Amino acid sequence: MTAFNDRSTPLDLLLTRRSGKARDMAAPGPSADQLAQILRIASRVPDHGKLAPWRFVVIPDTAREKFAELLETAYRAEKPEAGRLEIQAMRDFAVQAPTLVAVMSRLKPESHIPQWEQQLSVGAACHNLLLAAHAQGFVGNWLTGWASTSPAVLAAIGEPGETIAGFFFIGMPVKKLEERPRPLLEDVVRVWNG
Repeated sequence: MTAFNDRSTPLDLLLTRRSGKARDMAAPGPSADQLAQILRIASRVPDHGKLAPWRFVVIPDTAREKFAELLETAYRAEKPEAGRLEIQAMRDFAVQAPTLVAVMSRLKPESHIPQWEQQLSVGAACHNLLLAAHAQGFVGNWLTGWASTSPAVLAAIGEPGETIAGFFFIGMPVKKLEERPRPLLEDVVRVWNG
């Protein structure tokens, strides 16, 4: 991984950001001040109507075992046939990486701002969170999966009307991050001339 540092340019930040695997992260994670700055930056996104259709739920180290228990209980209730390895994967999900933040989507259907536009603001907040973590020298990973769609998990960490946009793991990589294939510009860019 090429870490972003004081000698890097903003373009270097954008060109070098990539996700690391949560299970391949180690301490240290962001300090309380660093995490507060990451979340401030995450909230500086386009937000038509100033609705703040997102919210951040920090799950601190002191609550990670309790979160693992929540995931296990909810998973067993929803999937009583689950085997030992599936249950262990749920517990591991809760405790991997030093820092864990859930991003909640809280759309305002009563607003005149289209819900799809609000959802784009949620996605922008998620991306800014990853960029801010990278800017501070950390690696981040945005995961969804079963936990993000579980009604029991949502009821425990969310508020009425919210959904879970994802779980964000932040830490230091334990191994070099490999670059993944990116689309060629000619495959994703079209010039419209009328």
